[in-house]
Amino acid sequence: MTGAGEAVQRAVVAALTEAGGAPVFDGAPARAAFPYLTVGEIGTIDWSAQGADGREVRIAVTAWDEAGQAARLHGAMAAAEAAIGGIAGEIEGGWRVASVMLVRSRMVRDPVRPWAGMVDFRVRVARLG
Repeated sequence: MTGAGEAVQRAVVAALTEAGGAPVFDGAPARAAFPYLTVGEIGTIDWSAQGADGREVRIAVTAWDEAGQAARLHGAMAAAEAAIGGIAGEIEGGWRVASVMLVRSRMVRDPVRPWAGMVDFRVRVARLG
């Protein structure tokens, strides 16, 4: 069976890709045209209860853009939030999504680098069967 972290990561990449818009990369791309999304940090903790195997997966998605204003980046972040928030039901590896929650979003910019809009999610999953 696929681990919960990997299963959630694949479900997030699939949801973002299906939503369209900015290209999605599972990790930092060597080269990409702006704007684009990267799926980054993942952490998993136990979320089991009463004999049911469960995991809480924390996952970060970053939207990157080098436009002079943040408006386009806000749109990419909102689209990512909607796509990930819509993940439900069974996902690969024998897991079922119990809940998806936005933990936080933030935008940062170094004057010599592109804008980075980060959205962090908590996805709780339970093993099927």
